Amino acid sequence: MEDAVEDEVAEVEVDDVALDADDPSPPPQPANTSTQAARTPTGNTGRNMPQILPYYPARVSQPPSQSREILALAVPAFVALIAEPLFLLVDSAVIGHLGTAPLAGLGVASAVLLTAANVFIFLAYGTTAIVARRVGAGDERAAAEGGMDGVWLATLIGVPTALLVGLGAEPLSRVFGASPAALDQAVIYLRISAIGLPAMLIALAATGALRGMQDTRTPLIASTAGFSANIALNLWFVIGLDMGIAGAAWGTVLAQWGMAAGLLGVLLRHARRAAASWRVHLGGVLAAAVTGVPLLVRTLALRAILLVTVWAAASMGDAPLAAYQVTATIWTFLTFALDALAIAAQALTGKALGAGDAAAARSATDLMLRWGVWGGVTLGLGVLALHRVLPMLFTTDPAVRAGIAAALVVVALIQPLSGYVFVVDGVLMGAGDGRWLARSMVAILVCYLPVILGLYHAAPRLLAGRDPVSAAAVGAAALWAAFGVFMLIRGGFFRQRIRGNAWMVTGATR
Repeated sequence: MEDAVEDEVAEVEVDDVALDADDPSPPPQPANTSTQAARTPTGNTGRNMPQILPYYPARVSQPPSQSREILALAVPAFVALIAEPLFLLVDSAVIGHLGTAPLAGLGVASAVLLTAANVFIFLAYGTTAIVARRVGAGDERAAAEGGMDGVWLATLIGVPTALLVGLGAEPLSRVFGASPAALDQAVIYLRISAIGLPAMLIALAATGALRGMQDTRTPLIASTAGFSANIALNLWFVIGLDMGIAGAAWGTVLAQWGMAAGLLGVLLRHARRAAASWRVHLGGVLAAAVTGVPLLVRTLALRAILLVTVWAAASMGDAPLAAYQVTATIWTFLTFALDALAIAAQALTGKALGAGDAAAARSATDLMLRWGVWGGVTLGLGVLALHRVLPMLFTTDPAVRAGIAAALVVVALIQPLSGYVFVVDGVLMGAGDGRWLARSMVAILVCYLPVILGLYHAAPRLLAGRDPVSAAAVGAAALWAAFGVFMLIRGGFFRQRIRGNAWMVTGATR
């Protein structure tokens, strides 16, 4: 999991120095040796001094309420996560009745739109971390203003992005090499859908702010309402009014703006209640943009890893590529369940560190890591049990089916590691450890390139002399094994970081 930074903290609140959890009665210790670092006033600047906490090896037991708190954040987040893919799924179902060219055009346009959504996901992740810290520090006004800074940044990014996508719809669509008929349909859909891009980014920022306020139910309600409206509008415009692919695009745009308006309305209510200003603060917006750069770098490096894997898959032929694509779709769905824990980790970690409560941050991290790993084990067992059934839902081609089945075995084995990695990713984002995440993801990309390039060069020998079914199975399994190496490298980096204490910086700002 990207961000808004606020320049001013309205109050300075000095916490009592935390006591050792194993001894309720010792005298107060200096801040640099306690299990929780006190936030220290710095004169009249109105700021809290960030402090790096020493690592305490003793395990802290989790209170029963902590489990409920994690579930209260994670379950609604899981449902809300699937909103945007569901928009595109509805469009696919409706447009599929119009013919092959409109459906192919939708595939091209969707690739452009999802790329934009993924690149700017830092608007949600970073805003969550900053707002959660300020909530933990007890400064509701600064938290609300930090959320509004994120929304203004989303607007400033969304408007020019929409213009770029709308005006450049045709050249952007040509990059994918679609047929002339599909290209025409993609351009129509993309030009209209570009109008909804600012709304999509505003919704990301507002969702991040609300998560930071420990509210994942409002984004769930907004997603459910938007999804329902999208279905109704698409059916009306495409079938009732016979507007073709343009009707599907307009239905999605209206649903996206409705979601954005609803989320923004709730965020403005929070701002009014906290006596916070909703007006644009150029300093805060600029700081939000600067703080978001590391998470943007992290996301771009991750996208590069995914793209180079697809490139290697394409070199193996149509059947391994098709098997990889279907398996990637299943993988994406599995990540929704594990990412829900990562979102809870962002919100709870930021809040705990903002309050100076290092014990709670470490305790929640330990608990969510166990849940993540065991959740991965559960998902892996489910995938393993269904690895021969799921391929039949996607294709009738024997080679592609064999490739999917073989790949799903590898995907199942990776799931426990995925649970660990996603939770740590969320914890570090919640801690505001964006610079380390950016550097580490670039380093992971560098480590992964020899692996995937080695597979690319070895593929002809690996697949030579095999029949199509066997070649698809071996090729798809090898691709996911390489991706598993990427996850293993990432897990190694993350384990080293989370065991240390440099990420545990307390205070309203990092």
